[in-house]
Parts: sequence; C-alpha cells; structure tokens
Amino acid sequence: MRTATALSVLVLGASGIGHAVVTGMEDGIRRVDPFKDMKNRPQAGHGMNVLVVGTDGRDRITRAEKEKYRLGGAPCHCTDTIMLVHISADRERASVVSLPRDSYAEIPEHVDGTTGEHHKQHPVKINAAYAEGGPNLTVRTVEHMTGVKVDHYLEVDFTSFMKTVDAVDGVRICTTRPMKDPYTGLDLAAGSHTLDGGRALQYVRSRHIDGAADLGRMQRQQRFLAALIDRVTSGGTLVNPVKFRRVASTMLSSVRADEGFGTEQMLALGEAMRGFSAASSEFVSVPIGQMGFAVKGIGSTVKWDPVKAGKLFDALRADKPLAPLRKAGDAGRAKAVRVDVAPRQIRVQVVNGTSKDGLGRTVDEALRRTGFDTTRVPQSGAGAGPAGAGAGAAGAGAGAGAGAGAGAGGDVRGTVVEYDPRWDRSAKSLATALPGARMRAVKGLGGTLRVVVGSEYRGVRAVRAEDVHRGEFEAVRGDEAVCP
Repeated sequence: MRTATALSVLVLGASGIGHAVVTGMEDGIRRVDPFKDMKNRPQAGHGMNVLVVGTDGRDRITRAEKEKYRLGGAPCHCTDTIMLVHISADRERASVVSLPRDSYAEIPEHVDGTTGEHHKQHPVKINAAYAEGGPNLTVRTVEHMTGVKVDHYLEVDFTSFMKTVDAVDGVRICTTRPMKDPYTGLDLAAGSHTLDGGRALQYVRSRHIDGAADLGRMQRQQRFLAALIDRVTSGGTLVNPVKFRRVASTMLSSVRADEGFGTEQMLALGEAMRGFSAASSEFVSVPIGQMGFAVKGIGSTVKWDPVKAGKLFDALRADKPLAPLRKAGDAGRAKAVRVDVAPRQIRVQVVNGTSKDGLGRTVDEALRRTGFDTTRVPQSGAGAGPAGAGAGAAGAGAGAGAGAGAGAGGDVRGTVVEYDPRWDRSAKSLATALPGARMRAVKGLGGTLRVVVGSEYRGVRAVRAEDVHRGEFEAVRGDEAVCP
C-alpha cells in the first residue's frame, strides 16, 4: 500500500517535473543496505522488482493522533504490509503482489540483528523477519520464498503515509456497503468518500470489518493504492512543481531505500513510465493453500498454495502480465456500477410478467451478458390472473406484480426482483442491474433469485463486484479497483 508514495509520487513525478526538483530532494531519503553480504541469490529475470514494506512507526505519532485513530500499544518493530512490485521491462505495467503478513515462512540461517545470536533456518510468520534481521533478512526471506530477485527496497511508516495522503488533498474510495471496525475506529457509510490521511490509515489497517480478516484488508489496501495512483496521475500533482515538491518532501521525511535507488534511477524510470495510469497497474494476492495453518510456538499462520504461488512467481520472473488480456467490452465493465456480490455468483430465473412475446428471453440474455448465472429457460407468468399471476413457481413470481401495479391485459408494469431473505445482498446487486426494479422478499425461495419482468422494463445496466478478480491469478486491474 505504501508503494504509491514511492512509485506514484517519486518515480512518476520524476517524469513530470524533471531533474532539478527531484535532485534537490534526494537528501531526504534515509539509506539502508538490504543486500549486504547476500549470496546465492535468485537469477535476475526481466523487468524490475521492488520490495515495498510498511512498518509500524507509531512511536513517531502524537498522543492525540494515537487516540483519534486507535493506534494504542507499543510499536511491533515488524512489517505490517509487504508488497512485491514488478515493473515490466517495457515500463508499461506494474504488477503488485501482496504477501500476507501472517504467511508461514522459513527464515534463512542468519545472525540476529538485535542480540547477535546465530540462528539456523526456522519457521516464523513472514512479518517477523524484519524484527529478527531488519531489511536484509526481510529481503532474503522474500527471495527464499518466491524465487524472485529483489532489485530495490523501499520502506515507509504510518506517519509518512498519513501526511502524503493529506498532501494530495485526500484520496477517494467507494464502498457498496457500510464499513465499521471498532478496533481502528473506521466508520464509513456505503457510497463515495474522500479520505484524509488519518481516515485512510484506518481504512487500510482495518481487519475486523468482515470474516475476510487480513485477506480483506489486503484487498482494501490494493483498492486504495489504485485510487492513490489514479489521484496522483490524474490530479495535476506530476506537472505542478510546487505541489509535487510538497508531496514528495512530505513522503521522503520517513522513507528508507537502498543506495542503488537514487535520483538518476528514478528519473530514468519516470521518463520511461510517462504514460502510466491506474489502468497500467494490476493487483494480486499470493494464492492461499491453507488458512489457519498451526505451527508450534508461532500460532496460526497462512500457508501459500505451492503450485499456484509457484506459477505466479514464474510469471513475474518471465515478465508476463498477471491479469488476462483485455477483450472487447472490458473497458465498459471497468466503468460499470459497483455491487456487493459478483454477478457470476448470482443464479437468476427470469419470468415474463407481460404478454409481450420474447421479452423473457431478451432479459435472460441481457442478464447473462452482464455476467449473471441465468437459467437460460425464461418462464411466462402473464395473463394468468390478477396482476399477471401464473401457475406454479412462475405464478408465485409474477404474483409479485401486484405490488408494482398491473397494466392492460393483466400485464405487470414494474419489474420485481424476488429473493429469499438469506440472499438479500445478491438481490440488491441484481436489482441494481435492473433500473427501476423493486425488491420483494419471499421466504423459502432458496438460492435462485427470480426476476418478474414488467412492461416498464428499461434494460439491463452493467454492474461489477467491488473486487473484480479474474484470470488464473485472480488479478484485478487498477482502473477496475477505483471508483466508477
């Protein structure tokens, strides 16, 4: 998630502002040598790999900020966010791979940076590598687990993150449902919000919004990063020397980077990435094989899927895109209305509540093109009684038309979405795709939702899930993660 401050602000800014401004700010970067005495490293692939870690840093936050943003407790001296960022050799794509902080890891043999004690290879959670051996052991552990050679290292803490978000005048995110986490204090209603630094920190740190825990948190971090990239690349920051200097200076006040990632490298990379945007980025989390993998003395960890994770890192080394190639219509889906449940997860039975021949099939096909799992066998429920009630299952659906009013010949006027109360989130997503549709709960209806099409049917609106993961690696593009 801190990747944005390093790549979007520094690297992209270099292309928009130029040598004079960037060179004058290099002194603000604290340097670290994460590659010291490293041997037997993975073979270099194509493109550039940057390991970006977010550290705690709450010891540098004021007491008032700690209370306001629920940042109590002592600093953990560990990495709360770990991302491997791959910049393609042609500089036209950035692939961001999130590594869960509770990932089961085998730390290589090393000398403890704090105690000086010699340790053999042993199991830990991946975020503990920083506590035992700092940046050097963190890089060694990631390379050992992924087989990907790390070219550069960037480290950012809470303070830098909050101040950078404020420096770009906030970042806009959208959510299809309320988000509330009593641990971080996050409290967002459904809709669009422009978050300042403090609320942005709450958003990317929250783990208790739903059952997805840390995996859900990583998805929110990815969405936020995409929104921050979009904000920086489209908000004028990169072409305004005064604003760029303010943003970059704020971020650099608490950044650590390797010696090899200096001004000249940033300028060269920034020039090559001049046309970079949110659509140029893609996000993915390491495929998980087992949640709650218990390890004696460590507790519950997250174990990667060895086969799928291996394919992911092979693709990274080979400089291949992780998201599938765009097809006709993909750009339109990226701008579709967001819903809480992916259309492909929603089973739909269409019922023609009118006397218009073929309308049921038209609607079935339109919903299927939008991604819904339709039965492909539309039913007819028109003209069989008051408000178009039909027989059997179809009749129960068409009978809902009484709430929408009936037209000439007993036709249902307004389209109705019938649903079992247990599938209310799916019903809201389906109703969003049908402009003007009304919802009606029917106990015992089961997992198949029913659409009773009325004479006032106005077509199907394109919708997409809040997290659009597609392809072999479940990757999502940056322009699909930002607000429509």
